[in-house]
Amino acid sequence: MATVTFYEKPGCFNNARQQRLLEAAGHRVIVRNLLTEPWICDRLRPFFAGLPVPQWFNASAPAIASGVVVPAQLDADTALELMVLNPLLIRRPLLEVEGDRRAGFDSEAIDRWIGLTVATPTPDLETCPRTLALRRG
Repeated sequence: MATVTFYEKPGCFNNARQQRLLEAAGHRVIVRNLLTEPWICDRLRPFFAGLPVPQWFNASAPAIASGVVVPAQLDADTALELMVLNPLLIRRPLLEVEGDRRAGFDSEAIDRWIGLTVATPTPDLETCPRTLALRRG
């Protein structure tokens, strides 16, 4: 199985669930703090390869939820600069396996990539449960 470097926001409920799924599939998970990692644009960019800029962002980040940052209005370079300055903006988790980097936790895509045996369909593992509750209320 794979060794997965997993960049998380400490205390994030969904990140903890995602790590457990990876471990249950037999992967070794090395956890890193997304918020204190020394990011630079060139190091961060490969995690988002093939994704449109708005999908690079954590929609639950306060600056996005409040409308201060509007991902759809940003080019790639500006988006990366903002994320380096404010890592809360980064979609999580960031995952790295043998130099291949990905952003977000799409169970089906991860299964195709490194294998992720999930006995039952999983709920939304990316959106913060508090944000979902606010949207419903």
